[in-house]
Amino acid sequence: MKVLLVYPEYPVTFGSFKYALKFISKKADSPPLGLLTVAAMLPKNWEKKLVDMNVTSLHDNDIEGADLVFISAMDLQKKSVLEVISLCKKLDVKIVAGGPLFTTRHEEFEDVDYFVLNEAENTLPLFLNDLSNGCTKNIYTDTGFPELENTPVPLWELVDMKEYFSMNIQYSRGCPFDCEFCEIINLFGNNVRTKKRDQVITELESLYSIGWRGRVFFIDDNFLGNRRKLKSEILPGILEWMVSKKYPFSFMTQITIDIADDEELMGLMVNTGFDTVFVGIETPHEGSLLECNKIQNIKRDLLACVHKIQNFGLNIFGGFIVGFDSDPESIFEEQIEFIQNSGIVAAYVGLLNVPHGTKLYHRLLSENRFLKEGSGDTSDLSINFIPKMSNEKLINGYKRIIREIYSPKPFYARIKRFSKTYKPMPKSKLKKISSISYFTYLVVFLKSIWVLGVIDKARVHFWKLMLWSFFCRPQFSQLALVFVLQGFHFRKVFKDYL
Repeated sequence: MKVLLVYPEYPVTFGSFKYALKFISKKADSPPLGLLTVAAMLPKNWEKKLVDMNVTSLHDNDIEGADLVFISAMDLQKKSVLEVISLCKKLDVKIVAGGPLFTTRHEEFEDVDYFVLNEAENTLPLFLNDLSNGCTKNIYTDTGFPELENTPVPLWELVDMKEYFSMNIQYSRGCPFDCEFCEIINLFGNNVRTKKRDQVITELESLYSIGWRGRVFFIDDNFLGNRRKLKSEILPGILEWMVSKKYPFSFMTQITIDIADDEELMGLMVNTGFDTVFVGIETPHEGSLLECNKIQNIKRDLLACVHKIQNFGLNIFGGFIVGFDSDPESIFEEQIEFIQNSGIVAAYVGLLNVPHGTKLYHRLLSENRFLKEGSGDTSDLSINFIPKMSNEKLINGYKRIIREIYSPKPFYARIKRFSKTYKPMPKSKLKKISSISYFTYLVVFLKSIWVLGVIDKARVHFWKLMLWSFFCRPQFSQLALVFVLQGFHFRKVFKDYL
């Protein structure tokens, strides 16, 4: 059996960093972990090939040589998904589809032959068994949530690692919180399931053994879901392994703001090699946090929490939302002020959109306010429900936020603000876990000089920051360049949207 695994293309969004990645000659941030894990679950004697459309093109002969085409995707990739399905049908090759997009909206894809939905540990064996017996059906689904102790190591040999900025692994699934707008609970449940310590170390070792060095992203939706196990087993195990290998990786993951209450955990994460975390802050307006049941953010000084996390050596990528029913008309100014004072350089602000099947989805359906299925891109200037605030006021206010926070002067000021609270790990460790080599850094800097220091209209701000970082914060200079490239990407994307 010959199978082709296809990962459809993402559009360019604020979170894709497509324009920034070009400076380091990378085509995508990370490979498709779900498909690589599914590939490892398929029979060993099957011939497998992966086409990640974010790094290479999909050609007719790729599909013609396959007996089955496996597709996995999220909402953002729907446009590309439809193109892949159309091409497969034209070439008369059967399609097996799974992943979040199909699990929540499979009825929209009539041309798919087999849907293997929910989590593959439960449903893929059912499909494979029926396939071997010649009695396949259209839909394979399971409402149970599998344990992860038998989840295999991803089949890394299917990807060309030099095309990516980071590799990714998964330690847990599920989240103990229940935010109204979030689809994670529908997909993976409230009960947090985790891998064993030895599994995590084995996956890190597999990346190390094939030569990867640099960024590793733990893609868990909430890395802190089981704190007791994290502190007693997982992080100590990773730390021991990192020390034995002389810190070959730097880590990023997704967490909640309440980590600010746990100094022991923050210190352990930083010592282990974590330097970047994504935090869903959403809004500084408490009424809106109560509305969406973001209980972990309520009754706390969010700004103080951000600065405390940064002070421990963790750079925050912050998620923000406007469009809640409880948002006052002053919310746009409040968001701008909070983001600027926080020093969160990579601040992702999106319009509230309603994912299929969430509690918010069902509430707005009952209120006759749901309009259409969303694109998954919260920054594309569209809303898929009727907001309490006028649509025009909301869109214009959103434009104002991203214009303000991504314009050169406030953006560069935010980098300096961040530098005042950020306390990176010791220089000796920083050298070992740098995501890029000094040679690569030099090449990137030379490219940046031409694009950002000569051509770009914001070149004055570029030179002020780089000279300041070189002479006043030399240890911060490499991170400052990373931020500059992020800002260039943000401005390009906003310009594209307008």
